[in-house]
Amino acid sequence: MSHIAVLGLGAMGRRMAANLLKAGHQVTVWNRTAKAAEPLIALGATQAATPRDAAAGADFVLAMVRDDAASARVWLDAETGAFAGMRPGALAMDSSTLSVDWIKKLGTEAASRGVPLLETPVSGSLPQADAAQLIFLVGGSADACQKAEPVLLSMGSAVNHTGDIGTGALTKLATNALLGIQVTAIAELIGMLRRNGADAQKIMGIIATTAVWSPYAQRAIGALLSGEAPVMFPVELIEKDFGYALKAAGSPDAAPTIAAARSVFQRGMDEGLGDANLTSVVKLFRA
Repeated sequence: MSHIAVLGLGAMGRRMAANLLKAGHQVTVWNRTAKAAEPLIALGATQAATPRDAAAGADFVLAMVRDDAASARVWLDAETGAFAGMRPGALAMDSSTLSVDWIKKLGTEAASRGVPLLETPVSGSLPQADAAQLIFLVGGSADACQKAEPVLLSMGSAVNHTGDIGTGALTKLATNALLGIQVTAIAELIGMLRRNGADAQKIMGIIATTAVWSPYAQRAIGALLSGEAPVMFPVELIEKDFGYALKAAGSPDAAPTIAAARSVFQRGMDEGLGDANLTSVVKLFRA
């Protein structure tokens, strides 16, 4: 078993840390709000005051934070950053959904410190995180990926090596863009059907029997028809990911469908849906 530091105990990070503990690893945790660590301490985790303290002595240091800015603070802060506390031979991993430019820069920063870095974003939401069924999209060296695989499989069901640093972020952003585009398209179609007096539930059920339907659409259709759902993936976070995807694409003109879907989530934020589940944008298209 390994000594693993987990930095960031949001909805995903705390579930990942819990599964590492269940697998028998020694886990040290840090979170900007210390109270979030209490359930994990009850499971046997040790709490650290800073990312640097959490990283000290760890074999693997895993971050799961909100965005590029949070990733920069966690790893690079001169006084409290995790890189400053990592021992020789330890492996850094960032499972946050980050921009391609930032993860490449972080890889350069890590290399300058003699620290190997893997980007380890995940496909999957809270149920998959609870069940240790996340799918890891790993960018970095093949050797580092092989070293990390047993740890990652404590939290997930598959480890996919995508290539060099940056390809993991590209894969994750493409995955989330495809997810979000499905949500906005189905939301608009439900609105179209209802405005024309059709039975949206019946017709979407018929569409679900055709080849165009996806496993995600099948899971999401109930929430889209009702407009209600527990928060698995907030509007404000997928809007952030769409912004990173458009940055990677180069411009809205280079990815007009992605840009159009992002505008739906931006409108949702403008109308107070930022904290709601991404499927809540169906409310923007009520008949």
